[in-house]
Amino acid sequence: MNRLRLLGLTSIAAFGMALLPTVGESCTRILWNTNKFAVVVARTMDWPESTEPMLVAFPRGIERDGSHVNGELIVKENAAKWTSKYGSVITSIYGIGSIDGMNEKGLAFHLLYLNETDFGARDVNKPGIQAALWGQYLIDNAATVEEALKLQEAIQIVMVSARGHQANVHLAIEDASGDSAIVEYIKGKPVVHRGRQYQVMTNSPTYDEQLALLKKIDVEKLDSNSPLPGNVNAVDRFQRAAYFAKNLPEPKNEREAIAGVLAIARNVSVPFGTPYKGWGVYNTEYRTVVDLTHKRYFFELTTNPSIVWIDLEKLDFTPGTPVKAINPDSIDLAGNVTAKLQVLKKAPF
Repeated sequence: MNRLRLLGLTSIAAFGMALLPTVGESCTRILWNTNKFAVVVARTMDWPESTEPMLVAFPRGIERDGSHVNGELIVKENAAKWTSKYGSVITSIYGIGSIDGMNEKGLAFHLLYLNETDFGARDVNKPGIQAALWGQYLIDNAATVEEALKLQEAIQIVMVSARGHQANVHLAIEDASGDSAIVEYIKGKPVVHRGRQYQVMTNSPTYDEQLALLKKIDVEKLDSNSPLPGNVNAVDRFQRAAYFAKNLPEPKNEREAIAGVLAIARNVSVPFGTPYKGWGVYNTEYRTVVDLTHKRYFFELTTNPSIVWIDLEKLDFTPGTPVKAINPDSIDLAGNVTAKLQVLKKAPF
């Protein structure tokens, strides 16, 4: 089926299967902000079936409503409504939300699973945004991590539930300066880790605990003779990614910078058929890499032989220009696909 037809058509139940797992979605984010050439970041998306990813380009001026998911009212009182200030390129999940993306100013976001997530009781004094639009709201309205965190203080993320599943996600954001932040909601309160040193994020346990566990192996003292955690659980992936990230060589060009973080993303990916605890198989579906310096968004589907990318500087983000998208699940696609984006009749969300 042409997946462009799926945008806006998938039910809330499908969203429950995709973004709202009962257990562990085993994704990894790696930020490289210490080289002299470019700020680049990679993430893996791990899931037992296709999430129907689409690459979508939004112009400025998109009117959004944070209360609904595919027509289902989630935020019943004081829902956030806004008009996007910046254009963006994102990866959608089942056509009804953004799981990863960046805007034209070089602010990017990534949503990953965190079992401990608790958005707390609804506070109607704050505009509410259903969790599928959390990252999109930030890149629609902020140009930097600092701006995004200020916006974050004024809103409340509202849990989405379907078929007994909940949107247990935490957020990583970074900008073209190399600034970084991890945002988690623990016991109803936001916990923010901000700083260039926060380069790696996976899943459970909470970020505080992940950092404490990382100190126990002291990646600065490891070498090629040192044993590394090698399994697919979140702690092993966190520690392995942190070790390899510190050893990346200085890139001479964008090709080497992208290859550097992509090599780590591939190393911490989950191979097909690998069991993830008692929860089944959560193999890596795709990987993305964002070049925040040169404004390019790369996408690698694990069942395709080629990487594709979109050049944001070649897109027209003028308000009123059409929303465009492309289905990356085609072996005929390779390289720069900016000119191959197809016009959509309306924004999917």
